[in-house]
Amino acid sequence: MTTPPRDAAVDLAPVPAGSVLAIRGGRPLRGRVDVKGAKNLATKAMVAALLGETTSILRDVPDISDVAVVRSLLEVHGVNVSEGDEPGSMVFDPSEVESAHFEEIDAHAGASRIPILFCGPLLHRLGQAFIPDLGGCRIGDRPIDFHLDALRKFGAVVEKQPNGIRLSAPNGLKGANIHLPYPSVGATEQVLLTAVRAEGTTELRNAAIEPEIMDLIALLQKMGAIISYEPNRVIFIEGVDELRGYDHRCIFDRNEAASWACAALATDGEIFVGGAKQQEMLTFLNVFRKAGGWFDVQEDGILFRRDTALKPVTVETDVHPGFMTDWQQPLIVALTQAKGRSIVHETVYENRFGFTDALVKMGADIEVHPHGLQNGPRRVARRELEQAAVITGPTPLRAADIVVPDLRGGYSHVIAALTAEGESQVSGVDILSRGYEKFLEKLRALGADFDVVR
Repeated sequence: MTTPPRDAAVDLAPVPAGSVLAIRGGRPLRGRVDVKGAKNLATKAMVAALLGETTSILRDVPDISDVAVVRSLLEVHGVNVSEGDEPGSMVFDPSEVESAHFEEIDAHAGASRIPILFCGPLLHRLGQAFIPDLGGCRIGDRPIDFHLDALRKFGAVVEKQPNGIRLSAPNGLKGANIHLPYPSVGATEQVLLTAVRAEGTTELRNAAIEPEIMDLIALLQKMGAIISYEPNRVIFIEGVDELRGYDHRCIFDRNEAASWACAALATDGEIFVGGAKQQEMLTFLNVFRKAGGWFDVQEDGILFRRDTALKPVTVETDVHPGFMTDWQQPLIVALTQAKGRSIVHETVYENRFGFTDALVKMGADIEVHPHGLQNGPRRVARRELEQAAVITGPTPLRAADIVVPDLRGGYSHVIAALTAEGESQVSGVDILSRGYEKFLEKLRALGADFDVVR
């Protein structure tokens, strides 16, 4: 297949709030989509702009609702945000950072968990910070205790109040020795954003080392931070007195790239994902190939399609460099069409198989084991909260009425509807705007047959 050209005529509008899609399935998805900067980097990089004494420029920022939330939160804290010199770039001027009222923070935060990462930078700039009760996708407990414990070790005073949490740093923030109970991405970001301006050296053990974390480290180094890391999940941060702004291009969104790859697998289509890169997706690509997929790595992206009849696989989600938890949901849709018994062990979040209820309603044979499976060879150590899903196929999927539960599960529901025969009604799809830029327009470009009915 020749790499499809970019479609300059595609509309840029997000998924409208309250949208319901009428999806007519059974048609392979074919064509090209382009992915921009990773949601899991762009939003954190925007927060990092608070640490600079001069203007920062972020490039390849995705047009998603999580970015809009962070932009609003920066603006209520006095950061001037404007469009950059190229499409998808943003400029942040933090010269007039100020405290924001609780009502403003709460109104703009919505369901986002990003406000917790404002704490370190605001403590450095203002000596205080406030975060409201936090939301996010309902896929597990996701406690913020790791964040608060780390901030306390830096010297922050944490006061829990009825409407949120207030933090202060009466004696400034000092470097600390921190050992995370679990290599949490969010907690690692918290430590990085706090330690770069803390007095002294911080040693972080059991850190997350996802590509987005490495990209955030590169960005902070551009600002003047001194950060080194060792291969055993240890990161050292030497605090500095001052940081400048950055000019940085976001790493691509490997979650979105994997999602479209799974869509090609499930619908027996062929999708070129522009902007996708091999190195950050090695683990996914191995599983994709084992499941019967074929891919061609090109200079400007990766082409995905089926190679053979789909095959069953066993997958264990894990922190990087393991198989990402965000990858398993769209993969499970494809595995419903594989001949045999697939097993997905979810070891990161304790409630991430709720989306399979809709797939079962559509005809899939999926059995969820809420306490995991005890037997069989394992690479990832068992966790107390883990679950397992056993998928037996192939099972033809039939149309159904579906309510989207969360970001990745919602994407998987849409792909399941596109795989099924008949017309499905999928509601709540506006949540997909949190992580998928121009989602409906990309579906149109791939030949999906659907209408927005309201």
